[in-house]
Amino acid sequence: MKSLNPKITDWRGKRVWIVGASTGIGEALARELAARGARQVLSARGIERLSALTAVLQGAVALRLDVSDVSAMQVAAQEVVRLLGGLDVVILNAGTYQPLRAWELTPENIWATLNVNLLGVMDGVAMVLPGMLAAGQGHVVIVGSVAGYRGLPKAAVYGPSKAALINFAESIFMDLKPRGIAVSIVNPGFVATPLTAQNDFHMPALITPQVAAAEILEGLAKGRFEIHFPKRFSYGLKLLQILPARIYFWLVSRAA
Repeated sequence: MKSLNPKITDWRGKRVWIVGASTGIGEALARELAARGARQVLSARGIERLSALTAVLQGAVALRLDVSDVSAMQVAAQEVVRLLGGLDVVILNAGTYQPLRAWELTPENIWATLNVNLLGVMDGVAMVLPGMLAAGQGHVVIVGSVAGYRGLPKAAVYGPSKAALINFAESIFMDLKPRGIAVSIVNPGFVATPLTAQNDFHMPALITPQVAAAEILEGLAKGRFEIHFPKRFSYGLKLLQILPARIYFWLVSRAA
């Protein structure tokens, strides 16, 4: 069966922008791509961590960015093109997470999550697409989560933000494929990062950021649209997607 996207097997000289590169999956990807010869601009809010990272990575430049600031995103996108001379791949990995039950919702914590997880990603896509469309090539990689498959406890805002990203990626894939632009959605399970360290429950099939990065690069090498992992966990959640609501709620309530 033909791949949905062009396969990326050789990263030498690829011009890559990773948004959300200072910790976790983003940092692990930056390290691996540097080893594979990519030229990178790495962005996040914490310039100190970014600078320390780029100091040890060949071909990497730090560019501070708060994705909740639309004007800053526009300036950063232009600066990335200037620094790299163009853009082949953007990896929109910036995200935030706060465990929330329904009775803990406030306008402040709702917008704090949506501004980063959803609007920051959509703004990023909007800023890089004109250049990619003009060049007739490019690859947009959006990092979502298996939490976007169906509603889960303690994910009253995080889960919907990731569900929206999955829908967004599917929508733009259909628009952009005929124009030569590839789109991938990455849906990890539990990855050991500073964000998941907040969880006070057992996280099944927990993996390291390094394993997550390897899964992402393998998925891109195979031209996949959706890259989900670890399979022993993500396939189980995919199965839950097709269950009737009554059975789904009973199973998840027991597991939680």
